[in-house]
Amino acid sequence: MRVDARGLTFEVRTGGPEDGEPVLLLHGFPQHGGEFDEVVSLLHAAGLRTYAPDQRGYSPGARPAAVEAYRIPELVADAVALLDALGVTAAHLVGHDWGAIVAWGLAAAHPERVRTLTAVSVPHPAAMGHALATDPQQKARSSYIALFRRPGKAEKVLLAFRAAALRRMLGGVGDPRRVARYADPMREPGALTAALNWYRAMTGADMKAVGPVAVPTTFVWSDKDIAIGRTAAEACARHVTGDYRFRTLTGVTHWIPDEAPAPLAEAILARVGR
Repeated sequence: MRVDARGLTFEVRTGGPEDGEPVLLLHGFPQHGGEFDEVVSLLHAAGLRTYAPDQRGYSPGARPAAVEAYRIPELVADAVALLDALGVTAAHLVGHDWGAIVAWGLAAAHPERVRTLTAVSVPHPAAMGHALATDPQQKARSSYIALFRRPGKAEKVLLAFRAAALRRMLGGVGDPRRVARYADPMREPGALTAALNWYRAMTGADMKAVGPVAVPTTFVWSDKDIAIGRTAAEACARHVTGDYRFRTLTGVTHWIPDEAPAPLAEAILARVGR
């Protein structure tokens, strides 16, 4: 379905019982709301109603040109506006990768709109900041961001030879058809630039502005994640004042919703109380 919010039009995948408790699922880079397809089927079976939007830059009708339009406060405001447009007072919140950053920001700034939080792969921004300041390995893991922040250069590298580098990056999601499902939309004019603008708009001030989270929270991390190391993952607990659970998936890469949908759904349902 299409949902109008803040003068933009978002593509939103919906499913599950109409009277089920609502779950808002926020995807990461360079994917879209479809990354949760195998997760939401399990949530629907447990009686939950799900909403998985293609976020700002990923929905063709929500693709502003200015880099500043992709700052974290704008992304959080989109999520709040989507809940308003959907008639959802408060939802269980799930976010993967960049979607996790938006979810942390939403839970910290608008706890009244969040029943529970399940953050996937990326810990609280303050935990990432701690790791980047203290762990040389995390600095190395995050070095790819410097390329992503270079306008034109990143697009050239990632899209060359029919997006070969982008497809390699996505290799952990599974078979080539699944890789193509995410890579092909990024080859559409303007799509990859809009997605990369999330990185280009990122500032230290915006990351530091995300405060502690008081809602019941589960952080799901995988020990084969090449982008997020254990230092950042274990520091996450310091920034949650509510009930907190840390779930480690062994032998799983960064692409948890694709690679381990059943364990992720289990963690979400345990947090929701199903």
